[in-house]
Amino acid sequence: MRVPLSWLREYVDLPATETGRDVQAKLISAGLEVETVEQLGADLKGPLVVGQVLTIEELEGFKKPIRFCTVDVGRANGTGEPQEIVCGARNFSVGDKVVVVLPGATLPGGFSISARKTYGKTSHGMICSAEELGMGDDGTHGIIVLPPEHEVGTDAIELLQLVDEVLDIAVTPDRGYCLSLRGVAREAAIAYGRPLLDPALLDVPAPNAYGHPVKVSDPFGCDRFTARTVTGLDPEARSPIWLQRRLQKAGMRPISLAVDITNYVMLELGQPLHAYDRTRVQGAIGVRRAERGEQLTTLDGVTRTLSTEDLVITDERGPIGLAGVMGGANTEIDDTEGTTTEVVIEAAHFDPVAIARTARRHKLSSEASRRFERGVDPQAASAAAQRTVDLLVLLAGGTADAGVTEVVAPSAPRTITIPADHPDKVAGVSYGRETVVRRLQQIGCDVYGADELIVTVPSWRSDLTDPNDLAEEVIRLEGYENLPSTLPRPLPGHGLTDRQRLHRRVGRALAGAGYVEALNYPFLGQAAFDQLGLDADDPRRTVVTLVNPLSDEEPALRTTLLPGLLGALRRNDGRGGHDLALFETGLVFRPTGREEIPARLPADRKPTPDQLAALDAALPHQPRRVAVVLAGAREQTGWWGKGRPSDWADAVEAARTVAREAGAELIVRADQHAPWHPGRCAALYVRVDGEEVLAGHAGELHPRVVKAMHLPERTCAMEIELDLLEQAGDGIVRAPRISSFPVATQDVALVVDKPVPAAEVEAALREGAGELLEAIRLFDVYENAEQLGDGRKSLAYALRFRAPDRTLTVDEASAARDAAVALAAERTGAALRG
Repeated sequence: MRVPLSWLREYVDLPATETGRDVQAKLISAGLEVETVEQLGADLKGPLVVGQVLTIEELEGFKKPIRFCTVDVGRANGTGEPQEIVCGARNFSVGDKVVVVLPGATLPGGFSISARKTYGKTSHGMICSAEELGMGDDGTHGIIVLPPEHEVGTDAIELLQLVDEVLDIAVTPDRGYCLSLRGVAREAAIAYGRPLLDPALLDVPAPNAYGHPVKVSDPFGCDRFTARTVTGLDPEARSPIWLQRRLQKAGMRPISLAVDITNYVMLELGQPLHAYDRTRVQGAIGVRRAERGEQLTTLDGVTRTLSTEDLVITDERGPIGLAGVMGGANTEIDDTEGTTTEVVIEAAHFDPVAIARTARRHKLSSEASRRFERGVDPQAASAAAQRTVDLLVLLAGGTADAGVTEVVAPSAPRTITIPADHPDKVAGVSYGRETVVRRLQQIGCDVYGADELIVTVPSWRSDLTDPNDLAEEVIRLEGYENLPSTLPRPLPGHGLTDRQRLHRRVGRALAGAGYVEALNYPFLGQAAFDQLGLDADDPRRTVVTLVNPLSDEEPALRTTLLPGLLGALRRNDGRGGHDLALFETGLVFRPTGREEIPARLPADRKPTPDQLAALDAALPHQPRRVAVVLAGAREQTGWWGKGRPSDWADAVEAARTVAREAGAELIVRADQHAPWHPGRCAALYVRVDGEEVLAGHAGELHPRVVKAMHLPERTCAMEIELDLLEQAGDGIVRAPRISSFPVATQDVALVVDKPVPAAEVEAALREGAGELLEAIRLFDVYENAEQLGDGRKSLAYALRFRAPDRTLTVDEASAARDAAVALAAERTGAALRG
């Protein structure tokens, strides 16, 4: 919100010596984010005057049109003679009033003006454009042509209000009332202890039955609608300079008188308005939700297909405006033809949530929607309509119609009960009842009571809903800088939980294995599931949808970590990092369908255990998971030897790394599960309370998924549930006992059928070998139909035996090996090779 200081002074009698910097400091102390103070015309120096063009001579023989003009500037040049000026602009004629800067002046940017010879003539000054004077965009290009009523020789610096200070305020969502001069002036009045000249205090006629007919079909979406009519407007009337300049300083472009007035009143009072050409409105004006498939061409020329959740303004033909966002082109005031002589003024109050969703749905943020979605004073609609009517009568020569239409849904003012010492307890400072009451009254509250205060919140403060909101108002107005700096006394803690320790160990282990942590937003859309190739009935498609998502394309909470992690891999690959190994640990959200909407908790006391339990019951299941993704080389090629690309086995090994940190035994079996390749997918199981439970999957992604998500070829991934691993684990991993006795190594090669997983053979060998087995490693897989037979393969294992208290004999090691082979033969049909 850009606030010209000269405009602000109309509503608050600020000390004459106060500069924009001083006001900035006061407002910042009151809690407003005043980012900058722009000094307009700080380096501007006259003479800059109004002149009248007397003659124009077209100069020939140059690459562009050049005109040699004589301009009457009165006595501003000291002689009264016409001023000779060379100018290249062509949007003015003889007799026009223009802005002339004379030699000796300085324009914004430090541009000094002097007489100089150019194009064979001597130019004594310049005829100025809005850009050269630092006036911003006035909607026109070329020289400023002034209305004819301004006298020659008048000081243009004062006329055009070129010297001013503009405060640029970043209005936070809870302070929507400060998106107006009225709101900022209220804060300035409190900060300086001066009275506020409220521009909304106007005499407004009572509603009657003679106004333009209005029908509101959705009183929740629109709880107030005021319509006023002005007739007999002069279609040739243009916005006066003071009105245009205030709009420009506030960051808006002048368009036409009727539109400029509605924008001016919106900036002044914070109430968005819309003006309809009365002759183009057919029948009663209505407010309703849009019907499926309805279309509307808005003022920006775009035809939009409406949603059934959109609020629309209608007449007998259908939609004529997107309520609270933008009007329709079919009732636009046509300033180009100058035919509009009757207008209907709309001043309404719409549901903030509905407007915010409509603006986001259509990607159509406007000045009106910004205000409605942050909260507009519903009581200001009538005053804003009256102010608009008054300005149209004054500036356009119109006549206010006697009819006043006002549709209002019944509502009661909001009251909050708060102990008088509540702000003291929140701030740790003793303010006292008188200070609390005075500060609440300054922001517009009505306060009654002694020890227990009953506070009626003003209509423009929709953000005040709880006692803590009122306490914050008292604290900020008393000054945050006056709060004592005290360190809190933390309760004695118990250290990290087992879950937190496991989380950290897993992160350190994966980082040590060469993975880089990538944290991603927990949001996704249905498009992500389509890219992963999930079936329509896949439980991962059942999501928790956010009421107010950051992006309409990602309105749900994730049910898997893979979309965000694969997106990070794709971005890094696109920026030149082709050898990638990323991991992420985080929550996923799996709704059960049994969640209930919890009751709202009180803000003035600690929730009870039952209330906290109800909150927990309302949440979806949120297991903690860990996922990795790999692409490119897993081992680099160099002088040390040949590298290798990452493959499905690396993804499975990442799962084993995580399981080891949890002290859990991981069971790996072949599986088919989206989004993995059906022949290169492993299901990961753990034992919980004696039963095998599916914990995750690992392997190479399906080629269709790789293509849909634009990933590198042969991308691999793993995702496993960390909470299940914790349940299956033995707690803190114990360091193994190291024996001082030598190891005995025995190698065995077993021939099995090809479908038999190596993991099952290894498990049988491990169990059969008994306690003497220290380690087992698969070091060779061999397939040869001539030597082994069709459908057979050879698995070679190295078995390491060691006893903690003695040196093993050859017979003991051989006996353990034979027992291992015997059990493997019994369970898997394995036979010793050779």
